[in-house]
Amino acid sequence: MPSLLLRIDLDPAGRIGPGKIELLEKIEALGSISAAGRAMAMSYRRAWELVEELNALFGKPVVERQVGGRNGGGARLTALGRRLVEHFRAIEAAVALAAGEHLAALQAEITPTEPV
Repeated sequence: MPSLLLRIDLDPAGRIGPGKIELLEKIEALGSISAAGRAMAMSYRRAWELVEELNALFGKPVVERQVGGRNGGGARLTALGRRLVEHFRAIEAAVALAAGEHLAALQAEITPTEPV
C-alpha cells in the first residue's frame, strides 16, 4: 500500500516533518536529547540543532533542558512541544484518511511484474 510523508512549511521559513516530530516524541519518552538522538542514529549536536530550529521557529522553547544534579540532566517537552506533536499527528491522520481512497486507486493501477 502506498504511504504519504507529511511536511508542513510554516512562515517565515521553518518546516516541520516526521523527523523532527519523532525526535520530540523520543525526547519526551526518553527524557534526554542525547538519548533521543542516539535512538535515531544522530549525534547530540544534530538533535540539538533540530530542537533549536523549532525553538527559533516558534519563538519559544518546545523542549526544556533540566540541568544535571545527582541523577544527571535531562530534557522534556514544553506544553508547546506537546501541542506541536499532537497537531502534527492529527493533521497526518486526517491527510491519510482523506487520501486513502486515492492511494488505493493509484496502487491498483500498478501492473504486477512476473518474477525473473
